[in-house]
Amino acid sequence: MSAKSTSGPGGKKPASVATNLIAGGGAGMMEALACHPLDTIKVRMQLSRRARAPGAKRRGFVQTGMEIARKETPLGLYKGLGAVMTGIIPKMAIRFTSYEQYKQLLSKSDGQVTGSANFMAGLAAGVTEAVAVVCPMEVVKIRLQAQHHSMSDPLDIPKYRNAAHAAYTVVKEEGFSALYRGVSLTALRQGTNQAANFTAYTELKDFLQKRSPDPSQALPGWQTSLIGLVSGAVGPFSNAPIDTIKTRLQRTPGEPGQTAMGRITAIASQMWKQEGPRAFWMGITPRVMRVAPGQAVTFTVYEYLKEKLERGREMLPGDRYEE
Repeated sequence: MSAKSTSGPGGKKPASVATNLIAGGGAGMMEALACHPLDTIKVRMQLSRRARAPGAKRRGFVQTGMEIARKETPLGLYKGLGAVMTGIIPKMAIRFTSYEQYKQLLSKSDGQVTGSANFMAGLAAGVTEAVAVVCPMEVVKIRLQAQHHSMSDPLDIPKYRNAAHAAYTVVKEEGFSALYRGVSLTALRQGTNQAANFTAYTELKDFLQKRSPDPSQALPGWQTSLIGLVSGAVGPFSNAPIDTIKTRLQRTPGEPGQTAMGRITAIASQMWKQEGPRAFWMGITPRVMRVAPGQAVTFTVYEYLKEKLERGREMLPGDRYEE
């Protein structure tokens, strides 16, 4: 069955919500475990004060990673992982489930999905996951990743001890709304990410399926990984400035009387004046290196688990399905 159709393999019903929940959650978990260190390096590069000093030389992503591991032990590269793991299952469940639902709503009467409908479904899915899960998860994650302390020194006690403590401290000191600081930028980033991601993935998948011996069968794992890698690289290049401003916005508490748009404008203006236009693309290398293979892992694991789970759904008389 074509990748541009709402039907499942062989013309069967689309994957169930339970399938999307399990397959999406498992895929997200594997992605987080494999790629989180690169996300920590990206955040440190985006928050680096070195880049703001006149004449200072910027650290590259390799040097940044080595510095974190040397000063804070290799475990320092996994700061904020607890926040990510806590939110990754609902995040991926919402992403894939909402995407499929939006795709069905925007599909034609025969179940075919146009390129523009697929783009809008991805955009809506990205915004949905951003508001529901991603924004509060990232506020906590960034607060943990931004801390410079050694995890091997018991006397070096950080302000935020873990994800739960960070969330509690942020709410206690800054109010519940602080967990949604930068929600508009997060929604914009996630929306454009998933719009580009799902559109590129669907087009590439459809291209390969049409040229396979049996278009109704799932693609081999290596092909899924390849198109996931390519589609995953599209989003970061399209919205890097949004991600950099968002990271700096979520890093620090808000000032009394300052609106969200006022803070966004102030941060962008300060970056432009002090660091130049290049600052808006800070951390793009580790971000692409994280997101692209991350999407390769996500789509490969998702498609594999979905196929295994859906294989148990045998057609019975009367169009009934059995799990």
